[in-house]
Amino acid sequence: MNAEPIIQVSGLHKWFGMLHVLSDITIEVQPREVVCIIGRSGSGKSTLLRCINFLEEPSAGKIMVDKLVVEAGKKGRANRKLIHEIRLKTGMVFQEFNLFPHMSVLDNVIEGPVTVKRMERAKAVEIGMMNLDRVGLLVKKDEFPNRLSGGQKQRVAIARALAMEPKVMLFDEPTSALDPELIGEVLNVMKKLAQEGTTMLVVTHEMGFAREVADRVVVMAEGEVIEQAEPASVFNSPRDPRTQALIERYRSGGAK
Repeated sequence: MNAEPIIQVSGLHKWFGMLHVLSDITIEVQPREVVCIIGRSGSGKSTLLRCINFLEEPSAGKIMVDKLVVEAGKKGRANRKLIHEIRLKTGMVFQEFNLFPHMSVLDNVIEGPVTVKRMERAKAVEIGMMNLDRVGLLVKKDEFPNRLSGGQKQRVAIARALAMEPKVMLFDEPTSALDPELIGEVLNVMKKLAQEGTTMLVVTHEMGFAREVADRVVVMAEGEVIEQAEPASVFNSPRDPRTQALIERYRSGGAK
């Protein structure tokens, strides 16, 4: 791909005290690209995602999102403003749904545009309804979260992130908290977003999804990127022995 990347992570390190959880991470994501990050639990996948939208503060390195560049360690008002702007450009979907229980589905979805972006409520409702329709839940707009299944709650969480009209969608293991029978409905929504050209960076244990939907797969182990390539290459002829072991576990139905 020759386009300028929409995400560029350069030389990223993250320490928690003496624990070096990310070591010299360098990756790029192109516009409209779907990149899946796979690896054993504890390999640093979620921390990488959280550093990209500054839920975790990087210890060293540089992060660029849609031409906005933040260097780790820089302080001050200008840097805080850059981080705020990057967060507006990155929609985040977590393992847990974090819906407001006292708000209807539609009110959950429009809360961000109204309170953060200061959007007029009527315009926010229009955008919220459109995105609930995208995830197949427009009929549930007046329900409250306690009336929804786990899969429906996660689809609302996706609609809520989309309503902020981000340039990039970040997914942090969005199906890991779901019962097995509900995983498919969330993955189907994500497949649809990919088909629509949504730029997506997805941390996932769902190897089938990564193989089918990703343009590129990034493999992490022990805080490092050990391999990245098109899915066919990663799944059919992995180079690193740790990737080979991960793929074998997937093929044999082994533990995550």
